[in-house]
Amino acid sequence: MEARAAFSPLERFAVKITHGVGTVGFFFLLVLWTGGWLLWNLYGPLEMRFDPAPAFVIWLFTSNIIQLVLLPLVMVGQNLEGKFAEHRAQADFEINQKAEHEVEIIIAHLENQSELLVELIRKIDRK
Repeated sequence: MEARAAFSPLERFAVKITHGVGTVGFFFLLVLWTGGWLLWNLYGPLEMRFDPAPAFVIWLFTSNIIQLVLLPLVMVGQNLEGKFAEHRAQADFEINQKAEHEVEIIIAHLENQSELLVELIRKIDRK
């Protein structure tokens, strides 16, 4: 979590945009917007059509502007998420190493106790 806290406000904004754009809801929003735009300009009242078919120049221009703005933000967000994942993986690795060391200590302790129990049982059996 400290890695995300170290992000600048602009980097946090890029991550939020990445999370927002990468949703099914955003996909459906784009499909509805595109479908509505194209249907209106194909089948809407002639005097109210604002982007003539088949070129749809305004739609293409608007779509390209959206792409030009979102693509770099999404790429920055993905890079930041990658860095965060690396930090998380490193933290997991360190925790696993500590756990392995503790398990080794516990196993050594249990082996020592087992040896002591075997000795006690032998002493009891001798009596």
